[in-house]
Amino acid sequence: QVQLVESGGGLVQPGGSLRLSCAASGIIDSRYDMGWYRQAPGKQRELVAVVISGGRTNYADSVKGRFTISRNNAKNTVILQMNSLKPEDTAVYYCRANYILDYWGKGTLVTVSS
Repeated sequence: QVQLVESGGGLVQPGGSLRLSCAASGIIDSRYDMGWYRQAPGKQRELVAVVISGGRTNYADSVKGRFTISRNNAKNTVILQMNSLKPEDTAVYYCRANYILDYWGKGTLVTVSS
C-alpha cells in the first residue's frame, strides 16, 4: 500500500518561512521522482519543485531562489523549504511520487497572510 503523507502547512505572515515534509511508505524508493505541487482556489494544480531520481532539481520560475526541495532516500522523505513567502503562495500543497505510476498525497494547506 503506497502512502504519501504531507505535513508542515499552516498560517504564516508574508516574508516568513515554512518547511513542508512528505513521508512516503510502501513501494516508493529512490527510483521515484518526487515533487511538490500546489493548487490555489480557482486555479489548476501546478508544479512547484521536483527532485528526480538522480538528484537533479527543477523549480517553477515563481519560486526559484525562495524554495528548496530535498530528499532523503534512506528515510523516504521529501522536504520543501519555503522562504520569503508571499500571499500568492497560498495554496494546498501536494506531494507526488512518480515512477511508471503516479501517487499523490492528500495535501497540506499553506496560507500566507498578515
